[in-house]
Amino acid sequence: MTQDAARPLIELEGITKSYRTGEIETPVLHGVSLSIHAGEFVAILGSSGSGKTTLMNILGCLDRPSGGRYRLDGVDVAGLDRDGLAELRRAVFGFVFQQYNLLPDATAAENVEIPAVYAGRPRAERSARARALLERLGLGERLNYRPSQLSGGQQQRVSIARALMNGGRVILADEPTGALDSRSGREVMDLLRELNAQGHTVILITHDAEVAAQADRRIRIADGRIVADDGTPPRRVPSKPEAPAAEGSRGARARPLAEIEETVRMAFRSMRANVFRTVLTLLGIVIGVGSVIAMLAIGTGAKQEVIGRIESMGTDLLLVRPGAPNMRGRGEVATLVPEDAVALARLPGVVSAVPETNGSATLRFGNNDHQTSITATSEDFAAAKNWPVARGVFFNANDVREYAAVVVLGRTVARALFPDGTDPIGRYVLIKNVPFQVIGVMSEKGASPWGSDQDDVAFVPLSTGSLRLFGQRYLRSITVQVADVATIDATQRAVEDLLRARHGTEDFRVRNMASILETVTETQDTFTLMLGSIAAISLLVGGIGVMNIMLVNVTERTREIGIRMATGARSRNIQLQFLTEALVVCCAGGLVGVAGGLAAAAVVARLGSAVEVSLAPVLLAFGCAAGIGLIFGYLPARKASRLDPVVALTAD
Repeated sequence: MTQDAARPLIELEGITKSYRTGEIETPVLHGVSLSIHAGEFVAILGSSGSGKTTLMNILGCLDRPSGGRYRLDGVDVAGLDRDGLAELRRAVFGFVFQQYNLLPDATAAENVEIPAVYAGRPRAERSARARALLERLGLGERLNYRPSQLSGGQQQRVSIARALMNGGRVILADEPTGALDSRSGREVMDLLRELNAQGHTVILITHDAEVAAQADRRIRIADGRIVADDGTPPRRVPSKPEAPAAEGSRGARARPLAEIEETVRMAFRSMRANVFRTVLTLLGIVIGVGSVIAMLAIGTGAKQEVIGRIESMGTDLLLVRPGAPNMRGRGEVATLVPEDAVALARLPGVVSAVPETNGSATLRFGNNDHQTSITATSEDFAAAKNWPVARGVFFNANDVREYAAVVVLGRTVARALFPDGTDPIGRYVLIKNVPFQVIGVMSEKGASPWGSDQDDVAFVPLSTGSLRLFGQRYLRSITVQVADVATIDATQRAVEDLLRARHGTEDFRVRNMASILETVTETQDTFTLMLGSIAAISLLVGGIGVMNIMLVNVTERTREIGIRMATGARSRNIQLQFLTEALVVCCAGGLVGVAGGLAAAAVVARLGSAVEVSLAPVLLAFGCAAGIGLIFGYLPARKASRLDPVVALTAD
């Protein structure tokens, strides 16, 4: 704004103001008209309830009139929106309040800097100006003192320095001496006169006639009307008040960074001011994030363990069992014979077809007995099942043809029969009173996906088992190993067609191990999703807690919001501040939760459970925490940004 010396800086014409409570309307101002020129020192004098504070709020663009016209330097204020009024407050006005209205958790220098933050001043520039202003007002040694460490007079000087931070072309002082002792009051009035002499327009609101007498012009207001005005002194072109550099390219570039920097600092300051509440707020996010990471790690680990065990059985296998599909669970069915396995082995795409029949028997070596499962099979068993021999050898095709009495022991059986560590290779064990020579010991397989001990078994040639142990030639199963898993479905159809042709009917069942793995994977994914969902619910509850705390914060810090608005904060500045605080709280909780979740997963892994930690769940959990800060912080931030500055300033 450029000032025409002949034109009043402030012009009010027929200003009215009424407040409505329900259906009751209370008029406060009744057609107030006045003009104030730049450089004047004006006192608006009136008793409590006369309307002087309401008039000050309208003059300072903290409130809007119900009627009439208000022109500031020729500009009709009625046409400005909330942010336009905020810009006027930031660029033109400086407020000095009776109760000082300083932020209790900020230092004197930080309080003074607030208007410059919203003006987009770089931090170094605003810090230097705040220091210069405080030193000029005799507070050079109190820069880092908080309001509670300052006397009333010192706090009022800090508020005057804040009013001057962006230039303070118009100083609006509302009862500036009302809360001070007489000595401090005189010092404040001396400062206001000094500022007026330097070119600042000073408008003093007071009920004290002695204080008003120190102004050059006195306007008396009663019952919402101007009842006396001792006149405007001769107009003069005032000297320019000292002001910081105008907002230029440097300020415009620094504004976003300055706002973000200040809001983050304010967030941490707020967290420090309410440590116990902050800890409780963080706790919900910490538990939620930690649960998501730990449960997904445990679920993924369990999934990989089950998949690994199934893959160890072979995903390139087709398992053929006797009995029609509708005959499951009906006992023994005799349909498969060794010749079927020979025929299946000749199919294209089939590596081997391994026949199996089994039963149980007691093995004896010396005084040691052990009852176990006996599997009679072919020489291709170890290769097809990817189950190598640890010591010795597996029987060969010649052993199968010659009905050799040889046996290969599983690790559990070997430990049971030879507990003292004796090498079983070459020893003879009795199976149903038939001596079998031990020619090998299988490598350790571990538990099956269903929890049974796969190492509690002994293997004998199919011919020997069928003739000398079980007394029957029918098979319990045929395991078909395919050459290419990609063509396993086509190979399965070929197996089914061949067996139907050989048997004349469908008296068998074929299970595809690859499809079983797919089914198990889907089941485990569902289980992991369920665990993650349960953890996500706790994260959601934590987010609701954040919103609740932020709403309480808005209520408790309403006066602070009013102070920031009075010093030039736009709606988006207030919204950004509270959104940033919610985001900082949730991100801090997310970091602690990530550490806690990884620690919990490590403990579970040390206890022997399968755990698999990957980057994706960690990023997902932390991202959800940050998202919760934005989503659940929006409503409180929006509520804060829409507060009326006048109502906010009068909040307890």
